[in-house]
Amino acid sequence: MATTLILMRHGKSAYPDGVDDHARPLAPRGEREAGLAGDWLRAVMPPIDAVRCSTAQRTRQTLAATGISAPVDYTDDIYEANPHTLIELFQLTDDAIDTLLVVGHVPGIPWTAWELAANRESDQATELSRKFPTSALAVLEFNRPWAQLGPGMGELTRFHVPR
Repeated sequence: MATTLILMRHGKSAYPDGVDDHARPLAPRGEREAGLAGDWLRAVMPPIDAVRCSTAQRTRQTLAATGISAPVDYTDDIYEANPHTLIELFQLTDDAIDTLLVVGHVPGIPWTAWELAANRESDQATELSRKFPTSALAVLEFNRPWAQLGPGMGELTRFHVPR
């Protein structure tokens, strides 16, 4: 059994006056780069079976800009989540889902990618550890069911920054 987890940081956000963090929208650059991320996902990755997305405005807009049309679960559990919380969330994924896209925030998304990767000496892991820019995507593959995901059990196969 092979499962693929794609962790995506939201696109570049705007900082309008008087808008709280959860309600901040994407900046034009964020919309453009999220669209490029969607193009890359469709061209390179297997079809996405399901999406989990933070309820924050900028993550919702990022997902919309990708054009990915898989079923979506919007959850507050991703906003400000640590790796332990995110891994527990992934473990609840139905085994009928082969490829899961998760749209979230820093530091949770990059820290979780690092935590799950067994190949931390790889070029992709080195790049990811330096910086995880907006709209970036980390792809991890596992040879186990979702319920058995844990630290150091995945292979970080790709790290892509759409520009």
